[in-house]
Amino acid sequence: MQPAPFANQAEQRLERILSQNHTLCKEDVIWVLDFVKKKIAEHDPRLTDLSQPRLLKNFHYFAEVAMFIIHRRSSYGEETERLRAWLAEATFGLRQ
Repeated sequence: MQPAPFANQAEQRLERILSQNHTLCKEDVIWVLDFVKKKIAEHDPRLTDLSQPRLLKNFHYFAEVAMFIIHRRSSYGEETERLRAWLAEATFGLRQ
């Protein structure tokens, strides 16, 4: 389990990335994917509270974001808000 200060910093960064006031970049998107991966590997207890359909929805959007990153360049243009929405869905239950 992570110490509380680090966990709070990570969650604050996640909220900043998901904010519409933040300019989204490839590094941010990869950071969010890594954040989700770590939470799953750590068996974050917040994930156990989610239903199986919700977990599948989280995974679906995680995969959408990953494939988006693989097939796109670093500029997102008009797709930024859709990508941000996918990130929010992929992290559902991991944010306070």
